[in-house]
Amino acid sequence: MTSRRTFLAAIPAATLALAAARTSSAQAAKLEESDTAAASLGYKHDASKVDTKKFATYVTGRNCANCQFYQGKATDAWAACAPVGGKLVNAKGWCAAWAKKT
Repeated sequence: MTSRRTFLAAIPAATLALAAARTSSAQAAKLEESDTAAASLGYKHDASKVDTKKFATYVTGRNCANCQFYQGKATDAWAACAPVGGKLVNAKGWCAAWAKKT
């Protein structure tokens, strides 16, 4: 038989376990180049592979890490991006929504 004290002591542990599970499952997914939003914006994980004929606004040196929409540090390999629904984009990537970080 479980005592009331044992039961009450288990509640904080269970709460912490649930919070940890929510945090790990809440992490955004990495954006795939085949994703509809990615394809419409010409997103590439590697900016050097952008189709410059189709996306003439691409300029060498522009990438997700130096875009205003990149929600991580410039040193982060992947970070969330608002124009693609908060999914994670590669710092070395690029898309047509690129805007100079101010």
